[in-house]
Amino acid sequence: MQILVQLVLVLAVVGMSVALMRGGINARHLAIRRIFLMVFALVAALSVVFPELLTRLARLLGIGRGTDLVLYALIVSFLVYMATSFQRFRHMESTVTQLARRIAIDEVVTPEEFAEHGTIDR
Repeated sequence: MQILVQLVLVLAVVGMSVALMRGGINARHLAIRRIFLMVFALVAALSVVFPELLTRLARLLGIGRGTDLVLYALIVSFLVYMATSFQRFRHMESTVTQLARRIAIDEVVTPEEFAEHGTIDR
């Protein structure tokens, strides 16, 4: 049973990473993130109110303690967060590059302006 849980966790990490890194931010991705957030909040609230349920679930999955199950879930969540942050950073970097190119093109000094003013300063 433990090997099955490990396999599911690894597949979850790979699947979520691929899903979140694949495309831009659209309505579908936003909906998926909101659903996962709602599920996380519900599970977190239930585990606080009924901690024995978490331990039972962990033992059912072949994991010794509920805290180990929480640790595994946090690892998966952290990896998903890293993948999302990487995607967001890559998008922002591309936007900054495009803006810098646009500003450089807009501020180019034409030969006529140079001849008229005699300097590059505007």
